[in-house]
Amino acid sequence: MSTGHGRLDPTEHTRPGRGSADTPRGLLTVIDMQRVFAEPDSPWATPRFDEAAEGVRRLLPAFGDRVTFTRFLAAEKPVGAWRAYYDQWPFALQPPMARLWELTDEFAARARHLVEATTFGKWTPELAERVGAEGRLVLAGVSTDCCVLSTALAAADAGVEVLVAADACAGVDDDSHAKALHVMDLYRPLIRVVTVDEVLAGDPS
Repeated sequence: MSTGHGRLDPTEHTRPGRGSADTPRGLLTVIDMQRVFAEPDSPWATPRFDEAAEGVRRLLPAFGDRVTFTRFLAAEKPVGAWRAYYDQWPFALQPPMARLWELTDEFAARARHLVEATTFGKWTPELAERVGAEGRLVLAGVSTDCCVLSTALAAADAGVEVLVAADACAGVDDDSHAKALHVMDLYRPLIRVVTVDEVLAGDPS
């Protein structure tokens, strides 16, 4: 479990390996499956959150302990362009322990490894360490067109192989989801957009 914002307990840290012969390799990172994106009355509700959650459920058993969950949090004092962002979304200026930032109950119970960040992208030093320089990052979660996209591009720039499980992600709307997947797939072979079935089958091409 996280011992602070984005800090993993070193006693629980295990470097993701290649997986066994019958499991997919890499680190599954589940992006921001939080109440603020799940609840229909939230200003940031993701309409297909439940569909993304179903894809995540299918992936989790295959990765075992090789899973990291993330949470987006508001900065205590936004700086630069973030000030204008939170002028647009003042409801979100709440502390880390606020209910809206919690993972949904189902995923909170399974989040042994947790990375938190006040940025859209979750490619933090902690996540980079867990993946490893020659590792593979498998992404799922919300939203495709924001935090998933930002994480994928940063990881790819770092030279990490990235797989985006399209049917385990959801966007702010269907059009934005599709456009973000298209943009990420332009980065092949650094980033590949795949399905949950392809991930589970191992080493999708």
